[in-house]
Amino acid sequence: MLKTRVITAIVLLAVLLPVTLFAPVGAFGALIAFVVVFAAWEWARLLKLGGAGPVIYALVTAVALVASTTLGTGVEQPRPLFQAATVFWALAGPFVLLRKPVLAQGSWRLFLFVAGIVVFVACWHALVAARIEGVPFVLSLLLVVWLADIGAYFSGKAFGKHKLAPAISPGKTWEGALGGWVAVLVVATLAALLHAFEPTLYSALLERLGAPRALIALTVLVVFSVVGDLFESMLKRQAGVKDSSGLLPGHGGVLDRVDALLPVLPLAMLLLG
Repeated sequence: MLKTRVITAIVLLAVLLPVTLFAPVGAFGALIAFVVVFAAWEWARLLKLGGAGPVIYALVTAVALVASTTLGTGVEQPRPLFQAATVFWALAGPFVLLRKPVLAQGSWRLFLFVAGIVVFVACWHALVAARIEGVPFVLSLLLVVWLADIGAYFSGKAFGKHKLAPAISPGKTWEGALGGWVAVLVVATLAALLHAFEPTLYSALLERLGAPRALIALTVLVVFSVVGDLFESMLKRQAGVKDSSGLLPGHGGVLDRVDALLPVLPLAMLLLG
């Protein structure tokens, strides 16, 4: 299992890193669109859309994405799209976590089908907009989620006692979430003090908002990353599956890898818009 996980990770990095670092924005956008479409397919599967439904849903998402922009152009950021996605995660996400609605109910599933398209298209736009700002910027944005996840894992292992959402993800703790938040703030502070690889998300937040509000913004981004993670865990639990799919051997599915990014990316670009 570990060997499979490592091999998959190496293959993914071999594809993603060169495209992120060296390819034109259009090629980067095309690759991210490919990823987003597969994530949409998994979203539909978790919502129990049967038959060819998930494939159709993925195609609809692809059409919506293409209709919303032209690959490779530096169009203005679609602020209303970022706002809509952020509202979904700020309101619908916590509501779902607290109320635990039954996904078999038609009206709720219909809402999530529509919202999912907005979420995925907004995520694509946000990531491409971040890439237009520069490679250091997009990497620093991704680093927020990665650090929050890594910090939460090690802090949870070492100090975790109080369950964060036991009915959804028993392994997550408040201590772990706090550790992830601290990891993000430490790295962001060091990067800002050293002016490393600017412009980054951290330098942009500091310049735009000032230190106190930049701290609040990073805190909210970490909270949103946790919400995204828990939301997908809830979808998987209600669907009765361990992974969103088996597309990535040893890692599960695409959604398993990008769940925390979905709410963070649009919000980050919204804060800087």
